[in-house]
Amino acid sequence: MTDLEKHVNQPGREKLVKKVREKINELGITYIYYQFISVTGRVVGKGIPADHWERTAEKGFQLVYGATANLFLDRHNNYIGYGPEAMELVGIPDPETFVQLPWDKRVGRVFVTCFRNREERKNPGGHLTSDCRGNLRIFANEFKKKHGLELRVGTEPEMMWLTKNEDGTPTGKGFSKPFCYHIDQFESLRPVFMKVIEYSKAMGLDMIQGDHEDAPGQLELNWTYDNVLRNADRLSTYRQICAQVAREHGLIACFMTKPFMGVSASGCHTNMSLWKGGKIKVNKLGNKKLPGVEEVFSYVEGGTNTFMPDTKDMQLPGKIGLQSIAGIMKHLPALTALGSSTVNSYRRLWDQGFWAPVYADWGYQNRTCGLRVSAPGRFEYRSVDSMHNPYLLGAALLKACDEGISKKMKPAAPESRNIYEAQKAGKDVKKLPLSLGEALDRLAEDEVIKSAMPDEMYKVFHWYKNDEWERFLGATTQWDLDTYLDCLP
Repeated sequence: MTDLEKHVNQPGREKLVKKVREKINELGITYIYYQFISVTGRVVGKGIPADHWERTAEKGFQLVYGATANLFLDRHNNYIGYGPEAMELVGIPDPETFVQLPWDKRVGRVFVTCFRNREERKNPGGHLTSDCRGNLRIFANEFKKKHGLELRVGTEPEMMWLTKNEDGTPTGKGFSKPFCYHIDQFESLRPVFMKVIEYSKAMGLDMIQGDHEDAPGQLELNWTYDNVLRNADRLSTYRQICAQVAREHGLIACFMTKPFMGVSASGCHTNMSLWKGGKIKVNKLGNKKLPGVEEVFSYVEGGTNTFMPDTKDMQLPGKIGLQSIAGIMKHLPALTALGSSTVNSYRRLWDQGFWAPVYADWGYQNRTCGLRVSAPGRFEYRSVDSMHNPYLLGAALLKACDEGISKKMKPAAPESRNIYEAQKAGKDVKKLPLSLGEALDRLAEDEVIKSAMPDEMYKVFHWYKNDEWERFLGATTQWDLDTYLDCLP
């Protein structure tokens, strides 16, 4: 059997397909978005009437391979990744992700896994390696089989709500004032964040807390952590929800890392831990009927957290946690290309006055390091911003942890001092890459992190991001004009 056939015929899937049909009928859904994730984290796919659910669940739909690269042209006018002569992928829906859109209850949404075309001469029906979501599932399953461990992740997605002119262009201003944690400024955005929370709960996000951050219009809303794949799906869903709420309120939901200088950028700190065991809990939403299959509203909880301290020192993770830290520390330069994946990302890293995580060190509750133990039992990878692709980063973190555990690596001693003061005292600390070009070079040298992007995935990523870097290098910016326009004679 091909990978595609195995996926369609996996145990329990037929029952899930029938459950989706029951939900379609129960909720009155007439149309379905079938979506997957491109190399940059963009949501792409097709819409198909719900009448065709069973056929699409078995046969899938076809779409050009280049959709995995947003169907964009590079600066030489070549399609990135795949040309027009390439065949079409097959998208097979994952019924466990089916849910109703709360802003138009006639419409449902389901994520898909992508495969090579059935008629390909080479590896027909094989996993499409440029499908970052499919890759993450494969690597998470391999990691669990090898180590008996599951990676659980919780993200802190900062973003900004910006105002716009009547013609839709940005005014260059955030909706609120840049006062961190001020309830007054949080309250000014209440109609926005309450609608985001409403939609998020209806699409399976167990919302837990939120606050106003320290940039204009900057909010952070959090949901319960979960396994790495479901959390990535929820981050993608959250971005879609914010875009919809922005349309409803005449605002711009801005996930650009640093639209303003002189204030904090939008990060997306990634908190992680490795667990053994655990049980699935369904969030029943009170007495309401679920607007989707139960799996969308499920979270894994309990089990044994292997990052918990195993000595009297509560600031040090357990053995597996330390080995994982060592693996991640070794690969921080290459990981930066995935966590800080745009030219604009490095505006955040250069503006160091705002707690930018630019140093390749780690410590307990030390925000001046690129990696910190944020609480007993978990650590926070900080060099991640609001533009990153969580599927690519999740796969790379699994590969880094795998090496640390497999080789029983040990990290250097944690840093408790302010890293800037430690440097003044003579400590030699390496900086993370401070440009997209440098980060891409470090990634090209790192075979472990590259293995998280097998075959065509790395080809597409490097092509896309290298082209982005070259476009920037070849562009005349407003800074150029302001600095050089009339500097002579």
